[in-house]
Amino acid sequence: MNIELRQLRYFITVAEELHFGKAAQRLHMTQPPLSQAIAQLEELLGAPLFDRNRRGVALTPAGSALLPEARRLLSQAQELPALVQRAASGETGRLALAFVSSADYSVLPPFLRAYRAAYPQVQIALQEATSDLQLEDLLHSRIDAGLLIPPLPDKARTELDYLPVLKEPLVLAAPLGLITRRGKVALKALPALPLIIFPRAISPGLYDAILSVFRAAGLTPAIGQEAIQMQTIVSLVSAGMGIALVPQSVSNLMRPGVEYRALADPTPLVETGLAWRRDNPSPVLLGFLELLRNQLRN
Repeated sequence: MNIELRQLRYFITVAEELHFGKAAQRLHMTQPPLSQAIAQLEELLGAPLFDRNRRGVALTPAGSALLPEARRLLSQAQELPALVQRAASGETGRLALAFVSSADYSVLPPFLRAYRAAYPQVQIALQEATSDLQLEDLLHSRIDAGLLIPPLPDKARTELDYLPVLKEPLVLAAPLGLITRRGKVALKALPALPLIIFPRAISPGLYDAILSVFRAAGLTPAIGQEAIQMQTIVSLVSAGMGIALVPQSVSNLMRPGVEYRALADPTPLVETGLAWRRDNPSPVLLGFLELLRNQLRN
């Protein structure tokens, strides 16, 4: 069964006029081809749509049932060009975005607000994931983009593009009451507490940056716990399990029993950036990238 939109338009016009002659005038055609088109539609559907008699034309029960559906289908068909144009320009669609937990306390919320305002019809699928899992998902096209902590391994650089988004120092997260002096804290002045840290396999860039601060201070920390979420690391600190060095934005995560302090020791800047597949043609992704670049320039 192949019903044409033209036939539905003819049917709706006849149903509104209940007169084949007047309907033909509205459609700028003669009556015979209109009558023939309606007859073909009735044959396709297997039921009469109009009662035709000397008193005039009336809709049959089948015609009455078809009329609202025909109007809906025709309306949807008329919206198709605009729908396609919005999809082609990235105004509609779906964006799968992953992020490391530290981004949730820094760049992610304000940028999502700006993106939602600019592209309100795009569906955003968010998932928190460590950098290593994001890289796997990107290489297998399971996500469109990921906010992660570099570096990108060699095997990923051939397929992924990368844009730096944020650089920030490390700060100390310590159990409340551990530090009695005000101001910046030197690692050598701290009691010998275990270090709570990400596993290196999960985030080698962050792991190496943290240990480099201790090495520069002439210290070798005892690693007491490893955890893959910033929330978990901060919770372990609040429980008195040790200290942690975290990106500065994590200090926005307020937990009872934890205080954040700037370090007197030199610290490298920890970078967060966006990675995406170079061959991803998604207009939604292109719009996302354009907005992100504009935000970074401003």
